[in-house]
Amino acid sequence: MQHHYINNQNTPASSGQTLPTTDPATGEVYEQIARGTAQDVDAAVRAARACYENVWQHITAAERGRLLMKLSMKVAEHADELAAIEQRDCGKPVKQAKADAAALSRYFEFYAGAADKLMGETIPYQNGFAVFTWREAFGVVGNIIPWNYPMQIFGRSVGGALAAGNVCVVKPSEDACLSLLRVAQLAADVGFPAGAINIITGYGHEVGDAIAKHPGIDHISFTGSPRVGTLIQQVAAERHCPVTLELGGKSPQIVFADADLDAAIPVIINAIVQNAGQTCSAGSRLLVDELIYDKLLDRLGTAFENLRAGPPAMDLDLGPLIRQSQQQRVWDFLSDAQVAGIPMVAQGKVVDVAPESGYYQAPTLLRDVPVHHRLAQEEIFGPVLCAMKFKDEDEAIRIANATKFGLVAGLWTRDGARQLRLAKRIQAGQVFINNYGAGGGVELPFGGVKSSGYGREKGFEALYGFTQLKTVAVRHG
Repeated sequence: MQHHYINNQNTPASSGQTLPTTDPATGEVYEQIARGTAQDVDAAVRAARACYENVWQHITAAERGRLLMKLSMKVAEHADELAAIEQRDCGKPVKQAKADAAALSRYFEFYAGAADKLMGETIPYQNGFAVFTWREAFGVVGNIIPWNYPMQIFGRSVGGALAAGNVCVVKPSEDACLSLLRVAQLAADVGFPAGAINIITGYGHEVGDAIAKHPGIDHISFTGSPRVGTLIQQVAAERHCPVTLELGGKSPQIVFADADLDAAIPVIINAIVQNAGQTCSAGSRLLVDELIYDKLLDRLGTAFENLRAGPPAMDLDLGPLIRQSQQQRVWDFLSDAQVAGIPMVAQGKVVDVAPESGYYQAPTLLRDVPVHHRLAQEEIFGPVLCAMKFKDEDEAIRIANATKFGLVAGLWTRDGARQLRLAKRIQAGQVFINNYGAGGGVELPFGGVKSSGYGREKGFEALYGFTQLKTVAVRHG
């Protein structure tokens, strides 16, 4: 039984109710978590407020950095343990779970070094005045974390908030929260004061809603669906609470005839099968120059046929989807493709030893997907790559920008002028040229435009979002 973590203590749900945790690889329940309520959120907010006012805001930025560095090292020491928890909770292959644990450690390391480098400015003004700015923490931040990358998103959201001088009330997904409960315990072990990191588990419509509405929450960081992001904005707006939103994407990979296909193909594949396609920045749309369209799809088709999905411990190309409803969602999209006559180029395999009760989906490559079909417009959140062709730069940009999303884009061309020309025209928060994702890069500001949200996490830019600017004008005569 896993309880909430409030004030550096394991705390049962005030209601006494629990929720089951299911292993995506088998479909079997293997743990129970606390089902949080507004009462539990209030207890966490009060603990966080007391910590902020009595302890956290009084320690130096350098000391915050030292604590974050200690936590980074502690996470590294427990990386195998955390990866094993994440592997079972989320269904991740071994290599992905270990990469997530390493990324969590790196986030804390990066923000440890950044904590005492968040500086203000002096402003030239009228004679007789000294004017300067400084950045102040909001106070208590509500961090709402999704199920696809719990450790990584905790690192970028909570790590940045703490480095900027805030304390946190965290709501992880009810589908994947166990690794974060353990991280909170590790934070207490290295000296984080009681109330600095609080974890409340439960449903979004109960715990997430309570965080959005709570008057003691000063800022909200949310990663999730556009629909829920809209609801959080509406609730937060009623009390003028600022919000940072990362709301998903339908990201294009644009491949021109002069691209290095040997370099591009493995990256294109990884960008859709990583984490079983359950990635906001997944390269889920493949836009290909008509001159190489058939050639590229032939090569990709051969590669897709060799992809394998199976139990996490087998460490294959991908594991299961997170839950049965997500599996059904992918099936519904593929059914729509069949009804619409959209051709399937190739499909990988689910290994025979994978339990039938697990939530597996074979990687699938589709071609000639109409630009405005839902397959090309909506997040599938599964290992389905939708290919379409273009004839020139203008058409490529029209297709790339023809969704409500704008999170990430990949551009494959050796033409340097085209690289810069199109990078400027693509509507996305990140554009990767002749690569995709740049290895994750915790230093790289991340966020979207349009329905992909606003504000930036990751990198130093995140610290600006977790602080508010104050101007001080001193008249000295």
